[in-house]
Amino acid sequence: MITTVTLNPSLDRRITVDGLKVDESNRWTGLRLYAGGKGIDVSRAIHEMGGQTMAYGFIGGREGRTLEILLDEEGVPFSFTPIEQETRTNFIVLDTRTSRQTIINAPGPRISKRELERFLKKLRGVYPSPELMVASGSVPPGVPVDIYRTIVAEAKKRGIRTVLDAAGRWLEEGIKAKPYLIKPNVHEAEELLKTELPTEEAITKATLTLVKKGIEIAVISRGKDGIVAASKNGIFKAVPPPVKVRSAVGAGDSTVAGFALKLAQGEPLIEACRLAVAMGTAAVLTPGTELCHKADVEKLLPQIEVAKGSIKPRAKTFFPAGN
Repeated sequence: MITTVTLNPSLDRRITVDGLKVDESNRWTGLRLYAGGKGIDVSRAIHEMGGQTMAYGFIGGREGRTLEILLDEEGVPFSFTPIEQETRTNFIVLDTRTSRQTIINAPGPRISKRELERFLKKLRGVYPSPELMVASGSVPPGVPVDIYRTIVAEAKKRGIRTVLDAAGRWLEEGIKAKPYLIKPNVHEAEELLKTELPTEEAITKATLTLVKKGIEIAVISRGKDGIVAASKNGIFKAVPPPVKVRSAVGAGDSTVAGFALKLAQGEPLIEACRLAVAMGTAAVLTPGTELCHKADVEKLLPQIEVAKGSIKPRAKTFFPAGN
């Protein structure tokens, strides 16, 4: 079982228009609703691939109820903590004429101290303990900035491995509890390490630096260039084939889901990298926040190029790791 934590779920509305005109009236040509939030996306991707998952988080109001119905229709299990305020709504505006999209995210509802305590109590009582807990996404108003540090530390006390996918202060605080795996993108890693990462060599060294800080597996995602992942036992680069991008929304969450699925099963890091990149790449083939489709993942898996590198400080070269 893989549990996910989404502190700031969202009801995502994808609106399509044929030629977006600024400062003029526009008529939409299509509207789709999706259950959103990074942890929820991870659960959806895991469920799509046949894995067992349970989504935890806050939910409130009519929009929150709609989100639950959408998850129920997909068959994704959840156990949310109810809150007084309304779950946020995000908007994704896709211009079908230019294939460009604009994302407008809401800050989220304010969480009271009592609601947070109820949520943490529920999380502490999860039984049986999951193989992995994925905590990801933004933090809504009212929740302390060190919440991920608290969640990771309490999970570790129970022997639960944690995956943290966050950014900014939330990531900085969260890694103080030394989660099992983190997956920043290049920009997020630059912010975290306070340095620029302009080359593959710099990115590779950055993953090793994070491992030395106590992170068991450090992954830096590079968009169409795939990922670099390091542990104390090895370092890998996984690169996808060129594909036509329909929407990058949820690609990172699908990547995290791939790591979680393989690592929860005790598979080696190389196999986790292969599935993670295949799932992340499959996600960009779908519109809106549809995430990856299992059939696309299976087609992409043999096309993922995986190379192994050396953890020696002066080594720079990756070499093919085989299939």
